[in-house]
Amino acid sequence: MPWQPYQCLKEPHSTLRLTRREFAHSTLAAGIAAALPATLLSGCSVSSNAARTANAALLSSPHNQFATSSEIPFPKNFFWGAATAAYQIEGAWKEDDKGESIWDHFAHTAGKIKNGDTGDVACDSYHRWREDIALLRAMNLSSYRFSISWPRIQPAGSGPANSGGLDYYSRLVDALLEARIRPFVTLYHWDLPQALEDAGGWPNRDAAFRFADYVELVALALGDRVSDWMLFNEPAAFTYRGYLQGELAPGHRSLFDFLRATHTVNLAQGTGFRALKATRASARVGTAFSMSACEPASNSDEDKLAAERAHAITNLWFLEPALNGRYPEAFTFLPETAMKIKSGDMEKMRAPLDFIGINLYYRTVASVPSAMERLCHAQQWLFPVKMTGGQQGPKTDIGWEIWPQALYDMVMRISRDYNHPVIEITESGCAYNDGPEASGVIRDARRIDYHRQYLQALARAIADGADVRGYHAWTLLDNFEWAEGFSQRFGLAYVDFKTQQRTIKESGRWYAKVAAGNALPAVSAV
Repeated sequence: MPWQPYQCLKEPHSTLRLTRREFAHSTLAAGIAAALPATLLSGCSVSSNAARTANAALLSSPHNQFATSSEIPFPKNFFWGAATAAYQIEGAWKEDDKGESIWDHFAHTAGKIKNGDTGDVACDSYHRWREDIALLRAMNLSSYRFSISWPRIQPAGSGPANSGGLDYYSRLVDALLEARIRPFVTLYHWDLPQALEDAGGWPNRDAAFRFADYVELVALALGDRVSDWMLFNEPAAFTYRGYLQGELAPGHRSLFDFLRATHTVNLAQGTGFRALKATRASARVGTAFSMSACEPASNSDEDKLAAERAHAITNLWFLEPALNGRYPEAFTFLPETAMKIKSGDMEKMRAPLDFIGINLYYRTVASVPSAMERLCHAQQWLFPVKMTGGQQGPKTDIGWEIWPQALYDMVMRISRDYNHPVIEITESGCAYNDGPEASGVIRDARRIDYHRQYLQALARAIADGADVRGYHAWTLLDNFEWAEGFSQRFGLAYVDFKTQQRTIKESGRWYAKVAAGNALPAVSAV
């Protein structure tokens, strides 16, 4: 689930097999281009007014935004997957010597989570993981993105590995491989050991080195069977919402903590990358970045600059240090002292990622704040940007705008600006709270429309040269959605949280057909 910056070994496929050249010259790209309308041709994350106008016209009929009468094929060996996160599904919050995480602590604090919900049980996947794999198989999926809970491996955030935690993930990996599903592992999805938070958390530089130790332990235990890894999930989200906004664990509201946390995480991305490669040189390593296409609110030069600043902080703050050893120009100046940047840190942040994971749900509209707003909000002198969500498109039940063009724009900009890297869509999805009918069927047609339109946008990006290797729906099954608790349902499978019964929704059945055919079925415009 993304951040909201505007709210202050048998493998069935050879992983990442196609080269860019092979795909760019394939007839498949031409087939995709012919099947999709020309309205997806804009290729910059800071979109033009023309692109916005085209989207607005299409949205007059949102269910047929990218309707086409032709089937849209995807590349051979394309990964069809679903994503989850440990705290959101596992439960068993203190079983088998697991340590307390910042999310255990935060959720147990009164008033932090809607309805007082916690992840103590969640989807009980720690005990029901076989049922989860059965869902993956029923949906014909070839990739399962899941995360490892750091406090299951190191209960106190340091020291030797906890055998109980490693055994759980080892069983899960073995079962996925037996089912011919790629284990696509996220090493950190927001559940820092509480012991490390007590020692200063991510603002404490030492956390970068503790993270490297943890990565090494996991790689030693699972690296013989897991080939594809993500170091972090959405570092922009857990630093901003956890250390500045305070909505997520650990609940801080400090500009200095936020700035220092971002620098430590960038250092950790470098130390973690090197630790993983030192243990398993052949491992393919990336990070799942939260991204959002940033558009200027107007054609003014000031708003265009604001959109570029928004792009830098939203999409590049953790990518540019990894790939180029520098911070992007998001701020009016780089607050090196406040961030506690030391000599040599820029090189230490480098991590030549093997692929870029993109989590994308919506776009962001940026404008320059007024002089009065800058006077009232000191941090706007550092970051003079107002960021809001788009308002033209239809909304999901959580209030996020549906804007498929954002996925195309973001993929194309990253492709262009970073020399066509390998990309995986590591999350995209929507909250719709449709429940079962009397027959037990969950008819969630709006979720089908969402994934169809975003996949059509992605297919256009692939046809236009982006090297995209997979798509992971958020999420496999309804789960604990952070501060929203259990109030928002993103899953392809419905979970009755009283009984833990899982039921595949109509969207899951549709997605199974897409995965089986490696293509989006034709849809006729009404």
